[in-house]
Amino acid sequence: MPSEQNDPASRVPPMDSAEGEVIMTELVLPSHTNALGTIFGGVVMSWIDIAGAISAQRFCRKQVVTASIDDMAFVAVIKLGWVVHIRAKVNYTAKTSMEIGVRVDAEDPKTGVKHHTASAYLTFVAIDENGKPIPVPKFLPKSADEKRRHLAAVKRREIRLERRKKTN
Repeated sequence: MPSEQNDPASRVPPMDSAEGEVIMTELVLPSHTNALGTIFGGVVMSWIDIAGAISAQRFCRKQVVTASIDDMAFVAVIKLGWVVHIRAKVNYTAKTSMEIGVRVDAEDPKTGVKHHTASAYLTFVAIDENGKPIPVPKFLPKSADEKRRHLAAVKRREIRLERRKKTN
């Protein structure tokens, strides 16, 4: 086992979640909706993946690829003409991967009422120019909310790793 001094991961300085925070805003257009005038789930998933990738890249300052999307949950409809707010933040880091939590809220621009519409947890892996995984900075949770999200992410990671063992 390499010593900490020679381990490349130990040379990546720790970061806080503000480095990777992303807030995106989208307008729901006719091309985003189905015959009911509500947004296609795939459009929301695409926006979630983009916000998550930007968050992961900002945090580690490396190229990243999506490794998994967990617990994608749609909790309310989003209608044509509404404004969608997507917020992504780092929850946890391992050696080469990061869990990013993404929350989606929708706003009816006529009333200003906002409500939670979807959430997901995504895992991204940092890669080098050859597509090989490379170390990412360690995430240091500071606030009570960050510590809560970090602890929950550790539990989700254990479940993902256990699931992977069963499928391999």
